[in-house]
Amino acid sequence: MSPPQATPNPPGSAGARGGESALSAARLSSMPAVKAAAQAATQWRGQPGALLPILHDVQDQLGCIPAEAIPTIAEALNLSRAEVHGVVSFYPHFRTEPAGRHVLEVCRAESCQAMGAEHLADHVRQTLGCDFHHTTSDGAVTLEPVYCLGLCGQSPAVMLDGKPHARVTPDKLDRILDRAMQHAQEAKA
Repeated sequence: MSPPQATPNPPGSAGARGGESALSAARLSSMPAVKAAAQAATQWRGQPGALLPILHDVQDQLGCIPAEAIPTIAEALNLSRAEVHGVVSFYPHFRTEPAGRHVLEVCRAESCQAMGAEHLADHVRQTLGCDFHHTTSDGAVTLEPVYCLGLCGQSPAVMLDGKPHARVTPDKLDRILDRAMQHAQEAKA
């Protein structure tokens, strides 16, 4: 007697765990994380390699990928929760907690290292009072490493809130951060 053969899931079924009915229910959820995950999964799940675009969409909408989003994404793609969590935890770009009001990325690539990025990184960690992958105690700045901003000829480089800055010295970085904080204060007023 031959062993039973696995039968493929019908298109759009997402296997025994999810399917269209589970996604429909998730889209109506009152939980923002579940709703965002369902919307992103609905948009991307038919594409090859859909997991990364779904995770990017959820993080773009919510600022992070909350644990509550993982089961919905897993069900939509017929993956285990561990598989989805493994991808979230593998890539340093993905966060499970919201970032600070500002995100400062310091280039850690070879060209920037050769031009003083390590000294710049030490300075910013001391100035902010936090290490990479952490947020200042007041929630103002999240510090992240990045591995090449494409400004190798103008090293060292940082990016603050998506805006690149080149030939950054500790003094220049202090001015960049001070301006960002000042603009945030003016926006509150």
